[in-house]
Amino acid sequence: MIYTKKSPALFIIGIIMIAIWWLADSGTMAPYIEHLAMGKKYSYLGELTTLPLYTGIFAVLIGAWQWFGSHKEGHWDFYSSTIAGGMFILFIAMLVRWFVAPEVAVISTGMGKVGETGSYIHKLLGLNYVVIGIVTGIIIVNVFKIPAWAENGVRLSRLGLKTGVILLGTLYSAAELKNLGGLSIVMIGFFVLGSVGLVLWMGARRNIPNSMGGVLSAGMGVCGVSATVAAAPVVQAKSVEIAYTIGTILIWGVGCMFVFPIIGNLLGMSYVQFGAWAGTGILNSAQVAGAALAYQPDGIETLKVAEIFNITRVLVLPIIVLWLALWYVRREENVTHTVNVGTVIFEKFPVFVLGFILMFALSTTGVFAPANHYKGKYFGNTAESGFKQEKLLKADQIALLQGESSKVQREDRKTALQRLIENGKIMSIDDDATIRGLINAKVMSKDANNILKDAHKAVRHTAKKIKKFRQWITWLFAFGLVGLGMQITVGSMRQAGGQPAVIGGVVGFVKAALSLIVVMILVHETI
Repeated sequence: MIYTKKSPALFIIGIIMIAIWWLADSGTMAPYIEHLAMGKKYSYLGELTTLPLYTGIFAVLIGAWQWFGSHKEGHWDFYSSTIAGGMFILFIAMLVRWFVAPEVAVISTGMGKVGETGSYIHKLLGLNYVVIGIVTGIIIVNVFKIPAWAENGVRLSRLGLKTGVILLGTLYSAAELKNLGGLSIVMIGFFVLGSVGLVLWMGARRNIPNSMGGVLSAGMGVCGVSATVAAAPVVQAKSVEIAYTIGTILIWGVGCMFVFPIIGNLLGMSYVQFGAWAGTGILNSAQVAGAALAYQPDGIETLKVAEIFNITRVLVLPIIVLWLALWYVRREENVTHTVNVGTVIFEKFPVFVLGFILMFALSTTGVFAPANHYKGKYFGNTAESGFKQEKLLKADQIALLQGESSKVQREDRKTALQRLIENGKIMSIDDDATIRGLINAKVMSKDANNILKDAHKAVRHTAKKIKKFRQWITWLFAFGLVGLGMQITVGSMRQAGGQPAVIGGVVGFVKAALSLIVVMILVHETI
């Protein structure tokens, strides 16, 4: 069988990519880019003026060969036939990331903020390029169908996800553990492991597939979408099962973001108590931050505590992945004798998970970023640690801050602001946290707040290696999840039924309720 299809499609995709590059690089697209940027810096301009040129040239050359060349049956034919489908997925991911997702943000912003949350609807619903990419893939496969010339390449999406998970390990470091309170570690350990175990137990009782139970347990137990993507290949989850898990997480997380602050206010929870509860009970990191800021919009104390618990939860991910790998083998083999752990690790344990753990271990040593970093960001206000002298505040900026300093009432904020004015930069991690709280309080003018934001960014660096890794991770996940969407059909979703939503809802509620009780009893003003 000859897999390579004689089609002009890949050649045409390449031409369109090059055309997008030319429109962006020549400035022809500038008015539309300004529209998408909404008065801010357009985040993707660097990508837009480079990536489509290189990928477009590649697609044109391979596309011309596939269109006009002669093809014979064999291994080369099988592998080369995947290029067209892979480029098709990448092309869709480009359009979603650069244009569709920003346009959704423009429309959402135009509709205004939702109620008392202080957030726009696209933020609340998590309508970023990842979610929109999955939805786009679902629409393509169900409404338009995957074209024959692209079918073989759609399978490459799995490779993209696995590679992305490996690189995901570079963003985290175990060094944060020394900064975490003992109670946060105990609570997160109990509720993460308990949630995973409860999902697996309920899944077995309700007879859902092991793959569905495994991926749902990771998503509901650990940290939402990232955990879902990391665990999916370990338990060989189907595309529709991943989609159901992500949908359950998003729906539950959005609901929690609205309900948690209401309950917190009714119970009179302290900032520390609410931060601990939100960091334990809400799944998605962005939704944790949203709930914390909704509860304390004029400070950062709640957000700091919530982040501590969230970081702890993320660091448990390698343990959960190992657990699910061993659990899945035992369940799928359905044998009465004990499974040899060594056999599982050396013969059946997914190589990409070992890659993730290796990257995590290397990151902990400081190979990719300095010690105590989280997602590659670290504090540094010296030239040796990456601070650039041109980032020092200018005379007019200092004058503006000095002129508005009388608006600041809290002593800690006054002191931190005065040190910033005197030195032209933020001088310590504590000052940085205090300045962020001042920004959230919005007691100063918009111009003054922008100066404070720039001062914060100047000392919170992202390691260069981590920047590169993050770029690759972004595109690998964008590519993989668009392709994932293209494997989800309406028929397969009907077959899966509503069990994931039921199990996810029960486990999410139990975790939120129990963690609230524990927090109210054990957590006070400090952890």
